Amino acid sequence: MKKYKISNDKGVSAEIISYGAIVVSLTAPNRNGQLEDVILGFDDLASYEKDNTFQGSIVGRYGNRIAGGKFSLDGKVYQLNLNDGPNHLHGGPKGFFKVIWDIEQLDSQSVRLTYVSPDGEEGYPGEVKISVVYTITDDDALRIDYYGTTDRPTILNPTSHCYFNLSGTPKNTILDHELMLNADFFTPIDEFSIPTGEIRPVAGTPLDFREPKPIGRDINAEDEQIKFGKGYDHNWVINGKPGQVRLAATVYESKSGRLMECLTDQAGLQFYSGNFLDGSLIGKGGIRYNYRCALCLEAQAFPDSPNKPHFPSVVLRPGEEYRQTTIYRFSVR
Repeated sequence: MKKYKISNDKGVSAEIISYGAIVVSLTAPNRNGQLEDVILGFDDLASYEKDNTFQGSIVGRYGNRIAGGKFSLDGKVYQLNLNDGPNHLHGGPKGFFKVIWDIEQLDSQSVRLTYVSPDGEEGYPGEVKISVVYTITDDDALRIDYYGTTDRPTILNPTSHCYFNLSGTPKNTILDHELMLNADFFTPIDEFSIPTGEIRPVAGTPLDFREPKPIGRDINAEDEQIKFGKGYDHNWVINGKPGQVRLAATVYESKSGRLMECLTDQAGLQFYSGNFLDGSLIGKGGIRYNYRCALCLEAQAFPDSPNKPHFPSVVLRPGEEYRQTTIYRFSVR
């Protein structure tokens, strides 16, 4: 395993390892200028190898869920490995987050990781070559650029699975973090967390984050969607045009003053409120990762898109290039 550190001249930094293309640390200043790590993770490789919560990793080939692990492409049905009850989740039990990537430092602010996923890996067709470039920008952002090609028609929808806590310590929950999601619609789920296919307005529901509000305000609402997700674990339809980088979300933590903006060119954003963290993971510094001590903002196409023709296409064909840009930008107020 190799590890590289990238940083800007203000000291904002990230550490990246070749295992799982994992971001193991990401520092951002509070309003007093103090740099603190704002993502969860572990102090040793063995813990990442045992982890099944996708801490800090690039997941794929397909981020999020595929119902029954099945999809049809060009008239052929493919069966993927199941790792989420009856579903396929985040690329399967040995997806991108469980492999060693090639890693090279491009300069003091950037690293590039590359992985060749063989034909048939986890059940997916085609050999896929994927590269991910992490950059710490001059304006205090972690920028993630993805590039992918294939030798056979396939599906590709990777995403970053960093767990954020802007307070500076995961001893605190994220329930008082104020979240804004730039989305008028979301994709409702069934009891297996699979989208029903409906694209529903957020208005009048606990999933309305068009104006910033504390994550904890409606997280235990008497609402079928909240019960199915055991809190928030849903895909929002980001306003604006997919393919153009635009603001998807903001997160603000008042005690530290940290503000994080998430910008992406993707159609959807999965907001997950750490509902399955249960105190069984011991993380950095021996801190126990308790219930809802972190949140994820996963930019991607919609869950189960291969089985929903009206959802954004995730099909990649020979001669095409998959591209994605997602940015997590930090400031204070």
